[in-house]
Amino acid sequence: MLKFTTEHEWLDPSGEDVAVGITEHAASELGDIVFVELPEVGASVSKGDEVVAIDSTKAASGITAAIDGVITAVNEDLNDAPETINADPMGTWVFRIDPTDPAQLDELMDEAAYREMIG
Repeated sequence: MLKFTTEHEWLDPSGEDVAVGITEHAASELGDIVFVELPEVGASVSKGDEVVAIDSTKAASGITAAIDGVITAVNEDLNDAPETINADPMGTWVFRIDPTDPAQLDELMDEAAYREMIG
């Protein structure tokens, strides 16, 4: 089951690690994404740290870590095709993280709560 943040990120904890991306709402607000600065694999991050920088035609934004953990993979395809996020935001992960404390995922919203938030 996907989890969501108030910063319009989705997390998919169904694998060995947690895939992270941005929601359709975030992608539409950003407009055409032209650049994504990915984190380093192996980097330790804490909840609240900015992990990814995103530049679009409308704004600069970022993805913050919703949980503590270690970056296990990054979507290298985004270096050459950042617009992939706009085409399929819910199907395009940006990075994967191995949670230090998986219980932190329980603090995030489910899809119903997220949909209610964005109204």
